Amino acid sequence: MTRPLLEDSRVHPSVRDRLAQFHPEVIAEVAAAVQREAVVVVGMRQNPFPRKARRLLDAAGVRHTYLEYGSYFSGWKPRLALKMWAGWPTFPMIFVQGQLIGGADDLARFDLKALAGGRLQAVAGA
Repeated sequence: MTRPLLEDSRVHPSVRDRLAQFHPEVIAEVAAAVQREAVVVVGMRQNPFPRKARRLLDAAGVRHTYLEYGSYFSGWKPRLALKMWAGWPTFPMIFVQGQLIGGADDLARFDLKALAGGRLQAVAGA
């Protein structure tokens, strides 16, 4: 199933330009990390779920890169740009082998021992 996106033809060209220039440096930083690293967690301060995801990964011995953008009190625009880019509405955003797998609860559905060995594998029955 393809997620619904507003077609470019339905967005005025001046708005398309503004969207293209909405924090491209943050998107480029995350995209580069996702391409370069096996596991990337994108989060924010004060949110317990990025911390939960990182603890799960640490406990399983999975090396990961953590990128943090602001808090509940700051950095909402760069985070909004990331949400628009990824199509994921919350933090953390967890990428494994270049693929967005969701958030902390979604991470728990994967076999973290297999992930530590470099394989992305869902837990049976999850």
